[in-house]
Amino acid sequence: MPRKSSKKPQPPKLSKGEAEQVRIRRELGHDFALKEDRFGRQRLIPGTAEARRVYEVSNGGYTSTGGIVRLRNVDPLKGITSLTRQQREAGGRFRDDFERAQREGLQPQSWSERVDGGRVGGGIPDRVLSVGRAHAHATAALAHWEVAEVVRRTCLEGQSVKAIAERTGDGRDVVVKLLKVGLDLLAVHYGMMGRKAG
Repeated sequence: MPRKSSKKPQPPKLSKGEAEQVRIRRELGHDFALKEDRFGRQRLIPGTAEARRVYEVSNGGYTSTGGIVRLRNVDPLKGITSLTRQQREAGGRFRDDFERAQREGLQPQSWSERVDGGRVGGGIPDRVLSVGRAHAHATAALAHWEVAEVVRRTCLEGQSVKAIAERTGDGRDVVVKLLKVGLDLLAVHYGMMGRKAG
């Protein structure tokens, strides 16, 4: 008579991709997309937008050894997890200033209106000038052309750190440092640096 096995049934193995995504999220503290399965393992919650995001880590895949984490298919400011809240806010405000300047500058003028607007000292409406000035002053606050270029490509064009690094030939860590310097300069320009981080 054959003996019955006393071993418990083994849980099915996690796919390599899911196991890696779980590990990266745990290292970062982004465990809001994880839940325990019936075997006590942490797994991605299937069917959620957060579970569909793909975290990529440079430097061999470990954040503990200085790897830079990037989220695929998201706003680059949100995808770079090492940015502070103030840096993200400064980048978002810079983008808002740019978009507002673009919208205001493209407003069609009435054909019945005189070229000078029919006003004394008229010409370009004040709101167009003020949003254009706001963006120009913020751009000037970036000071160095390399810093300004990285901030422009990230915040205004939505390019990833990887894409910028490949185009410039610099390492990703160099691009991230330039971006952080630029976002800190913008935070100072917008008066955000004195506020408490939350």
